Amino acid sequence: VFARAVAIATALSEDPLFEEGTVTEHGVAPIESVHDPALVHWLEGAWSECRPFSSRREVIPDTIRHAGFTDAHEHFSEPLGSPMGRLGYWCFDTMTPIVEGTYDAARGAVDVALSALDAVLEGASSAYALRRPPGHHAGRSMIGGFCYFNNAAIVAATMAEKIGGPVAVLDVDFHHGNGTQQIFYGRSDVIYVSLHADPDREFPYFAGRSDELGRGEGEGANRNFVLGAGVDDAQYVEVLDRALDFIKGFSIKGLVISLGVDTYELDPICDLKLTTAGYERMGALVADLALPTVIVQEGGYHVRDIGINVRSWLRGFVASTVPSPTSGAGLSN
Repeated sequence: VFARAVAIATALSEDPLFEEGTVTEHGVAPIESVHDPALVHWLEGAWSECRPFSSRREVIPDTIRHAGFTDAHEHFSEPLGSPMGRLGYWCFDTMTPIVEGTYDAARGAVDVALSALDAVLEGASSAYALRRPPGHHAGRSMIGGFCYFNNAAIVAATMAEKIGGPVAVLDVDFHHGNGTQQIFYGRSDVIYVSLHADPDREFPYFAGRSDELGRGEGEGANRNFVLGAGVDDAQYVEVLDRALDFIKGFSIKGLVISLGVDTYELDPICDLKLTTAGYERMGALVADLALPTVIVQEGGYHVRDIGINVRSWLRGFVASTVPSPTSGAGLSN
């Protein structure tokens, strides 16, 4: 995890087009505007209460709440007497560890993302938040997919409130951002649009299909563009064009990008064929929306090339933006 962040930071710091911003602490209120306060409270103490139940340096759930435990009309209650039960109550998978410092890292990631938003609200045309852990799999009342707090969702909700109008989240990670979709599925102030691998073959499996369009006030404000295996740059750009056209159908006042470069042809978890050069073209297309934009880092697992891939996407975006320099908020974490 640290190596990937360092690789990206190094690539950007060596490029005069980018300058490092400052990070400030924002407190817990923006997090609790998106996440269940009970989840936030639990995560703060999760390592301390779960550590005695593991001989390793990490703790993962041994049992996860499942609809099959209850009848459809019944609801789960948090198992207050069992630390491991609480872990399985809040976490939806068995690959998201709780370690010493998890809560602090998740809080720090939010601060980096919100500091990027600060830069945009203060007049920058765009800002990029480099932070770990990622966020787009974390829902209102759940962690998972190595995500604890949903940084992009927190930024989008805060941006919508601050600018007094709807914003869009464009998610270009290889995986569907099930947490972001779930948070905004019934809302009309944040439009969620995602390009991702078909959940019939890739994580998170249970969300991200094209017929998931939102509900209630959010009906029609959710759009998933499902990608087949082997999609290359040209095919991806065609889908991205359609996704951007969808966003243009709303009176959007701001944009949040969940930027994953795990769509790369050499990424160990990916079956797409996107290239470094392709990322620059994609960034330029998104810049054509001409909106105040916060870009938050999500996935990317080919360490050798992750820095140049992120830089390529950002250079494409910045080259099409006036004024051109973009703030790089928090090249740490």
